[in-house]
Amino acid sequence: MKVLLYTEGEKLFAKSGLGKAIKHQMRALEYEKVEYTTNIKDDYDIVHINFYGPNSFTLAKIARKKGKKIVYHAHSTEEDFKKGFIFSKQIAPAFKKWLIRCYSLGDVIITPTPYSKRLLEGYGITKKIYALSNGIELDKFKRDSKKRKIFRDRYHLTDDEKVIIGVGLYIERKGIIDFVELAKRLPEYKFIWFGYSPLSATTKNVKKAVNTKLDNLLFAGYVEQTVIVEAMNGCDLYVFPTWEETEGIPIIEACACKTPALIRDIPVFEEWLEDGVNVYKAKDLDEFERKIKQIIQKKVPDLGEEAYKVAKERDIKKIGKSLKKIYEDVLNQ
Repeated sequence: MKVLLYTEGEKLFAKSGLGKAIKHQMRALEYEKVEYTTNIKDDYDIVHINFYGPNSFTLAKIARKKGKKIVYHAHSTEEDFKKGFIFSKQIAPAFKKWLIRCYSLGDVIITPTPYSKRLLEGYGITKKIYALSNGIELDKFKRDSKKRKIFRDRYHLTDDEKVIIGVGLYIERKGIIDFVELAKRLPEYKFIWFGYSPLSATTKNVKKAVNTKLDNLLFAGYVEQTVIVEAMNGCDLYVFPTWEETEGIPIIEACACKTPALIRDIPVFEEWLEDGVNVYKAKDLDEFERKIKQIIQKKVPDLGEEAYKVAKERDIKKIGKSLKKIYEDVLNQ
């Protein structure tokens, strides 16, 4: 069995969650010793497609004519596209129709969560859909007290400063506007946002948020994975005010580092992240503000050990076994 892992525009998405997901697939297959290639000129038995662009669509059509098996990975939905870049809301209905055309070319479809699986089924897609996490490299994300000092030295933070971090692109869906508003409401805490995307492609409200000047707010831009690990260990709280996800890899990273986490209470997290059990949840700004104070002041229990169990279940070594089984099933269809 040989798999062609194909991601159209891979360099363009290298710094996004999709870029992480592709790297995780490679590592997962390496753990399971599944032979794979990224060269479309190589021979293969299965093509695993990770994007919905025209080149991906064409490759799927060609693969079908050649009798190859197609696994289409549904990382995107209309719902998470709507609150993305400029004009995304207006073109979302057309985008949904295109997604259906692309995903329906798969012999099977993989999507990260039961929530995104239900969305796709609601589109009328009749192909078999597997809910399989994008996973996390558990060996790289772990609790490490030494990394706290490295992080705080890197960003010139004292040991007693209370630090809250966020991770994501500069898009409305990620909750960046609320993150900035929370920094305004809580000047006693330091807020740092990691991640970057061109402001020219985003909405006016996001541009305004990113250009906000506050003494306690820093936009650190894109950083390597090692710095995110340091930040997860060195912060006092990870806040994820996202409005929509198909999964949300950073929250799994926070769980792996046993970092206190406060996330928005939205459907995608319902079946695997529980308020007061492995994370804390908030519905609106007032609740975010109130719970941030409670967590920072240690007025609520530390959930780190239970959070770690969430990440452990999504270790890419386990994901690799499931992915291999999906490939075997599709070859035997």
